[in-house]
Amino acid sequence: MATIESKGRIPSMPDQNPGCLAAVLSLFRGRRAAEEGPAEPMPYHLRDDFLSDAEASFFRVLLGMMGEQFLVFPKVGLEDIFFVSRPNENAGARNRIDRKHLDFLICDAGTLDPVFGIELDDSSHQNSKRVAGDMFKDEVFETAGLPLVRVPVRRSYDAHELGALFRGAMSRSADREEPEIHPLEAVQSADASLPMQAAAPLCPKCGVPMVLRTSGRGAHVGERFYGCTNYPRCKSILPYDRHEIAPV
Repeated sequence: MATIESKGRIPSMPDQNPGCLAAVLSLFRGRRAAEEGPAEPMPYHLRDDFLSDAEASFFRVLLGMMGEQFLVFPKVGLEDIFFVSRPNENAGARNRIDRKHLDFLICDAGTLDPVFGIELDDSSHQNSKRVAGDMFKDEVFETAGLPLVRVPVRRSYDAHELGALFRGAMSRSADREEPEIHPLEAVQSADASLPMQAAAPLCPKCGVPMVLRTSGRGAHVGERFYGCTNYPRCKSILPYDRHEIAPV
């Protein structure tokens, strides 16, 4: 009887032995790789023309002019500079700036805030399609309140002439009215424990309803304020008024 039970016993299956299962899978993968051949290399290569000759030449001019007060960033995507309020409702507006870039962005070296943009225009910008694209880009910058300077491509550049253009752009940038902003460390997400708002104010920058927030740390810890729902893309705030909150 013992011999019959031994012969009738079901052999141990691979899934009951992790070592056997790994060996089987390894054999299967090896056989499949041999049948498919070596893996194809990824089709990526380093571009030799990150900046065109004209852009590289102008970039060096900018570096010599900006000194330590400003930083120059070449080829910055428009989506890295601007955002679309109510993106679900304005998907088309977001798509229009997707995959578009600015030739040069000038930022404050201390705060890294954008000060103005520069477009280097060669003869291709006289094409009707490029003209329409340039007009759209100009309107985007105008709407967002960031000055844009257009500089025609030249063999050489007059530093005094460029300086006048840039100073004019910086003066326009300085004239922008920015809403009050708390320090970064003071801003947190919306506080769900706060009483419901009767009528949320609209963000002075985006025009979207704001939410009641509480500062979590920093100089304003514990303070309540209205913050933009688009934070951190928009850091606008408004003071909290207890009379605007409906009683619980």
